[in-house]
Amino acid sequence: MTRASHVGRSFTLCGLLALGAQGCSLGQGEGKVHSDRLLARECWDTTYDLQPDFFAAVPYRSTLLVRLQRGTDLQEVSDGLGILVDDVDAIRNGMLGVELPVSLPVGVQPPGAPPREPGDPASLVHMSLYLQQSCHNQNIVLYAVRGHIVFNDLFSGDPHEKNADEKFTDATFDVWVGDPRDAPVGAPPDAIPEELQSHVTGYFRFYFERGQPGQPFP
Repeated sequence: MTRASHVGRSFTLCGLLALGAQGCSLGQGEGKVHSDRLLARECWDTTYDLQPDFFAAVPYRSTLLVRLQRGTDLQEVSDGLGILVDDVDAIRNGMLGVELPVSLPVGVQPPGAPPREPGDPASLVHMSLYLQQSCHNQNIVLYAVRGHIVFNDLFSGDPHEKNADEKFTDATFDVWVGDPRDAPVGAPPDAIPEELQSHVTGYFRFYFERGQPGQPFP
């Protein structure tokens, strides 16, 4: 089975994405985001299945922002999963097929936690599950605090890429997510109590397609 058999192509994604001036992806992929028990304060405490049908990628310099979402509405009113890759080339050059740790991104800290010092070790991949549709009154975003992701293929990050194989992203993940507000005051980012973390697994496969840049005004 060829890669092309995995993925169809359809609707425009650019309106949802920051960094749109670098070129957006548009198209339909396949994927799954599931938790047997997802915990979100004052909102969710049961099985969760995102059922994404909207797949996007935005390259910017050495980084790549991937978004899996249910529906094509703005992020502020949708459920979805965001994956930030800090260094595309580093992963493509020797880390494909390897379990990569997932952690909180720099700048996301529990209340009162000391800022991360320059040079502190950090993973190359960060993940967040936003529940702006399911929990629209609570403004819930759950961040991956531990776990891993495996990229079998990763888009090159070149918005002008012409080689179809270099546009393909294929990944699986197994992470624990939590709300940084649940960490003790002054604690490090990974100190969210385990009983308040949720196990989330899934995968995604899609091709990057360049679209028109998103415009903030008509």
